[in-house]
Amino acid sequence: MRARLTRFANTLSESYWFVPTIMALAALLLAAAMIWLDSHHATGWMDRLPWLYAARPDGARSLLSSIGGSMIGVAGTTFSVTIAAVVYASGQYGPRLLSNFMSDRGNQVTLGTFIATFLYSLVVVRTIRSPGETPGEPGFVPQLAVLVGVLLVLCSIAVLIYFIHHVPSRIHINSVIERIGDRLLTEIDHRFPVGVGEPLEKQSDDDRVPPPFRENATAGEAAKRVGVRAKSTGYVQLIDTDAIMEVAQDREAVLRLQYQAGDFVHRGSVLLEAVPTDALDDNAETKLCGAFAIGARRTALQDLRFLIDELVEIAARALSPGVNDPFTANSCLDWLGAALADLARRELPSRLRADEDGALRVIAHPVSFAGFVDRGFGALAQYASADALAGKRFIAALGDVALQCDAPARLEVLRAQAEAFRDLADRTLEGASRQTVLARADALLRALAEPDHKRKLRDGQAWLGGSA
Repeated sequence: MRARLTRFANTLSESYWFVPTIMALAALLLAAAMIWLDSHHATGWMDRLPWLYAARPDGARSLLSSIGGSMIGVAGTTFSVTIAAVVYASGQYGPRLLSNFMSDRGNQVTLGTFIATFLYSLVVVRTIRSPGETPGEPGFVPQLAVLVGVLLVLCSIAVLIYFIHHVPSRIHINSVIERIGDRLLTEIDHRFPVGVGEPLEKQSDDDRVPPPFRENATAGEAAKRVGVRAKSTGYVQLIDTDAIMEVAQDREAVLRLQYQAGDFVHRGSVLLEAVPTDALDDNAETKLCGAFAIGARRTALQDLRFLIDELVEIAARALSPGVNDPFTANSCLDWLGAALADLARRELPSRLRADEDGALRVIAHPVSFAGFVDRGFGALAQYASADALAGKRFIAALGDVALQCDAPARLEVLRAQAEAFRDLADRTLEGASRQTVLARADALLRALAEPDHKRKLRDGQAWLGGSA
């Protein structure tokens, strides 16, 4: 249930209707409050300020009518501009980036401000009465409400000026890449602890894994597992790990996750397996199914791979023959290098998760540095190796990651990635471009082969940190 609520909250944040709806309701409440104050003679102080006092009903009615008409017109124009910007970004940068623009709070507040001002004026104007218009009742002009309406117009003008600047700045490619990269760095910082300088050791202990879950399990041992199957089809957007741990503790079972956030499942797929076979009943299976939020698309809620894929997608499009924009690809490589350099300093969690008593309860998917490197640099290697500018920046980004890396196993991953990229560049580039990229790749490989690789890389800072 918590997973579905979190997904619903994320869906609301990416909608264009939620924030404007809240602001429209607030405008209705504000209009009712101002009218109530005016009807209870709480605006006597305005009589001493003639420049604030709108004495004539016709003038107040005309003013609010003009405000309402202009605001709904501006709101329509704003919506058209926003949709045009979203369509442009989707076609230029990739359809998966659409949610980044849909969740933009500035666009939502701008649209909500104009709609709220329109509704406020509409509600207030209907309360204005001219003398003799209604038999037996005096004329009524909500002076304070009209003043607030004017203030809302001033706010709307300020928001319009902000919106004119906001839209082009948000669709600028460097701003798009920055937002993705910054969120990637933030998610890495939240999920993985920073290492304190101790050598990385193997955290998992396969001896703790129950025999049915081991790689060498026999058919008889594997038959002792029971699976919990998905009831819908789509992408795993969120997994409530706390709920899964609670069920495992209550049932004294060991659960193994078959999927992670970002994976595609279909109805009938085994989401997780449990031992022993009698550990789960219908109630427990319902809770475990509810711990998986499944939707039509991937999100960045728990999926670092999705953010990496977004950067890769932008870079791959930029390096396509129809676009040929290596500088955009270089920006993506810079942010990928920054994220993986940050990740290289951190300890990745074990796939074995224990409860408070130290008993093994959940076996999650292993998270590896090699997997993230392959997801980013490995996916871009075939594109960057065909362009000299992107190829040089690719090697520099690998060097930036190596500067933050101490573990020999992780350095070996970077070395293998550099060798694979060198082979690709050797086959795709020609002439002077080929020689330049190969020379930089060889320099990186020589530095990684040295025990003091960081000093060697810093000595080559002229090409490592320089512009490609």
